[in-house]
Amino acid sequence: MNRTFPQLLLQHAAERPDAPALREKEYGIWQAHSWSELATLVEQVAAGLQLAGLRHGEHMVVIGSNRPRLYATMLAIQAVGAIPVPLYQDAVAAECVFPLNNAEVRFALVEDQEQVDKMLEVRESCPLLTNIWFDDPRGLRKYSENGLQDMEQLIEVGRQFVAKNPAWFRDAVGKVVPDDVAAMFFTSGTTGNPKGVVHTHSTLLDRAQAGAEFDKLTSAEEVLAYLPPAWIGQNIFSYAQWLACGYVVNCPESASTVTIDLKEIGPTYYFAPPRIFEGLLTSVTIRMEDAGAIKRKMFAACMALAERVGPALMDGQAVSGWDRFKYALGDLLVYGPLRNNLGFSRVRVAYTAGEAIGPDLFSFFRSIGVNLKQLYGSTETAVFVCLQPDNQARADTVGVPIRGVEIKVADNGEILVKSAGLLKEYYKNPEATAEVLTADGWYRTSDAGFIDAHGHLKIIDRVKDVGRIQGGANDGAMFAPKYVENKLKFFPHIKEVVALGDRREKVCVMINIDFEAVGNWAERRNLPYAGYTDLAQKPEVYELIKECVEKVNADLASDTLLAGSQVSRFLVLHKELDADDGELTRTNKVRRGFIADKYGVLVDALYAGKSEQYIETQVKFEDGRTGSVSATLALSDAKTFAPVKTAA
Repeated sequence: MNRTFPQLLLQHAAERPDAPALREKEYGIWQAHSWSELATLVEQVAAGLQLAGLRHGEHMVVIGSNRPRLYATMLAIQAVGAIPVPLYQDAVAAECVFPLNNAEVRFALVEDQEQVDKMLEVRESCPLLTNIWFDDPRGLRKYSENGLQDMEQLIEVGRQFVAKNPAWFRDAVGKVVPDDVAAMFFTSGTTGNPKGVVHTHSTLLDRAQAGAEFDKLTSAEEVLAYLPPAWIGQNIFSYAQWLACGYVVNCPESASTVTIDLKEIGPTYYFAPPRIFEGLLTSVTIRMEDAGAIKRKMFAACMALAERVGPALMDGQAVSGWDRFKYALGDLLVYGPLRNNLGFSRVRVAYTAGEAIGPDLFSFFRSIGVNLKQLYGSTETAVFVCLQPDNQARADTVGVPIRGVEIKVADNGEILVKSAGLLKEYYKNPEATAEVLTADGWYRTSDAGFIDAHGHLKIIDRVKDVGRIQGGANDGAMFAPKYVENKLKFFPHIKEVVALGDRREKVCVMINIDFEAVGNWAERRNLPYAGYTDLAQKPEVYELIKECVEKVNADLASDTLLAGSQVSRFLVLHKELDADDGELTRTNKVRRGFIADKYGVLVDALYAGKSEQYIETQVKFEDGRTGSVSATLALSDAKTFAPVKTAA
């Protein structure tokens, strides 16, 4: 696509000025913003920014939830040839220092008082930061910091300038070319400082258009934008593809209203990482456990049929007339109402990415008639590398290469990608750029995998994480920690898992229970508990988790490649893993190495065969205070199974 984001905005505004571009929920009411209204707002903000001194090629930070005026600001930044840098709104102030200084940021636009406070807190560490604008003025009336202004003032200055210079905006947009840098996204930084991934208008829009062509997206789609805009996954779906296709992006009122907003909007195109789908399934499981006996039996019977017939119907395969009739009845009684309750009644295409998804979780949604598929990509590839065709969605692959993508597998099993969507560079980091981009244009993904006989890509794990068992009965066996973790996380009672085993004689795991699901389970059994730490160490909870671990082990035993990755010992952690404590990235990926070091005493206890271990851990609360959590943790053995030999 040989255009820029602001040019596409002007095209939509000219072709269908009154069509809704964005909706925002305020005080329980959905407010629509047309393409012409959005173009006018972008024009005014762009003029205000240029008058404030924003220069071509300069970076400007945007922090907040999905809000129309924040989207308009990103477009305004791009319209004057500058570069928006979205940062995670839930990041603590200290995490903003490196991106602000690395990108030499002078200007920032933030959503509300919380984000203003962060910017003011880091100002001393970021001497270049001079101007801060805010969208939501609540709580900020008495703030009188230098350079701090309401966004309304910026818009008003721009409005006055535009009134006197009506041709200015189109001239400015015309000077921006597709090969100009369009945005910079900071990686989650699982090790060391995050890296700024530089993308041009052409790289982002080429991939957005390729993805749209693959799934036949049109301007009639409805999307709910509820994930962080700083994550390129959300950005590509609700910004790049939004402008490429011209569909409607809906911004929920708050994080707490997303499930309600999802039902009200009824998106046709939906995207979420596996943890969101895990949470939805957990909520369904909890509700069914609380239902009456008749409802539980009907649900179980209908789901047994759905698991057998549903995926085949989704894939257009042959199904008997009797099974079709029973499934149609099940759809009337169970699947349809369930989709409606989840907000998926109108979903035509749903994608998951970011992590591997459990096969049973994947199958559940396809069984009830949700066209859930997997995709493969990363920040560096502008997301779209492989997608699953509608009739070829499988839990163990991530799809086929789409238009403009070449894939090859290196000798060490690493996936290499070539496409028009590759990053331009890592900002101010030529060494890191040279590590991932070969001289002949291939991107090293760091993922291990292979192309199967059907042309689908299979991902095993990160290259650096794929290890080997050393010693014992499984000496030399492959160990894929992410694979083990994801199989365990399918169970609704398990929220997070950290698997250990590389260069050790057996696999051990540390587990976070899902507090809501296990709490509900405990309450129905009249099992009292006083908070997460107490519940996590109940003997009854350990038996519950042990059953999950042993089911996974039985499943792994039938996989000749990964039978040696069965879990020998486990423990349930005394606290939930948290990004604020450095244990997860801002995209909720486990920082396995950091956790192994932080909880070294527990790792040693697991491998030493101990039955319990005391630990005290420092934690950071949401208000910035620190405290500690201590407990004596039980360590438990799990039954492992002999590998199942398949017929040759």
